[in-house]
Amino acid sequence: MANENQTGVSEFVLLGLSTQPQHQNLLFLLFLSLYLLTLLGNLLIVLLICLDKHLLHTPMYYFLSHLSLADLGFVSSTVPKILVNLMSPTKTISYNGCLTQMYFFLTFGNTDSFLLACMAYDRYVAICRPLHYTMVMSHKRCLVLVCGSWILSALHSLLYTLLTAHLSFCSSREIPYFFCDVYPLLELSCSNTSLIKTLAQTEGVVDILGPFVLVIISYVRIFCAIMKVPSAAGKRKAFSTCGSHLTVIILFYGTISCLYFQPTSAYSAQKGTVPSLLYAVVIPMLNPFIYTLRNHDIKAAIRKLVS
Repeated sequence: MANENQTGVSEFVLLGLSTQPQHQNLLFLLFLSLYLLTLLGNLLIVLLICLDKHLLHTPMYYFLSHLSLADLGFVSSTVPKILVNLMSPTKTISYNGCLTQMYFFLTFGNTDSFLLACMAYDRYVAICRPLHYTMVMSHKRCLVLVCGSWILSALHSLLYTLLTAHLSFCSSREIPYFFCDVYPLLELSCSNTSLIKTLAQTEGVVDILGPFVLVIISYVRIFCAIMKVPSAAGKRKAFSTCGSHLTVIILFYGTISCLYFQPTSAYSAQKGTVPSLLYAVVIPMLNPFIYTLRNHDIKAAIRKLVS
């Protein structure tokens, strides 16, 4: 409340989506459908892995279950508020609600990034060091990697949320975006935002770029190892073990690079809306389908659950 009195802003207006009345119902149905598909797909992944002991004790699927949990939280941090605002003429979010949404959005998004890096490392060990796989990817190490992903993401998000909470905001309270993120809030602030911008260009880039570099290194070594396999059938089999994960990597980092791998001075909320929708809404919905369509273990678990 003290911060609210200091800023003079009790709520923000989210204007990132169409405000035309004729579009509201169509957008509501679209986002509701995407949200329900995301919930259904990711909950199914978590359920299948938890019920199948073989999958639960396989590092790749253990990471996948946490990735699905992160995707559930990721999409739930934005879409429910989008649905409410599409049916509301005011399209507002409270000051505290905005900071809370930003915190959870950053936490779940960064956890996704770290978990994808863990999965890339798992694929590297499985293909490049198969004889040492059981020892390297022990349950204890997997647990440390997963806990580290969640804890680092939570601390990273807390840092940005606390710094943003100390900003003062001018008379304008309209955010040309569909949810509360760091950059749109910086554009509204009349405080000195140089510290947060410097942090975003250093620690923030490392936080995003670090896992991405680990993914690139892992897949370069995987590719080199696969190219040494003499038979074409062996190469196809090796590629098939990481095809789904590689697809998710391309989609995730392809959209995130459009948003955050740029100077803060070049950021535009209007230009970032489409990549943000793909990154925050569409990709969490696609992930379960990407991992199930060509995954024999997941298909077998589904048949087992149904039967």
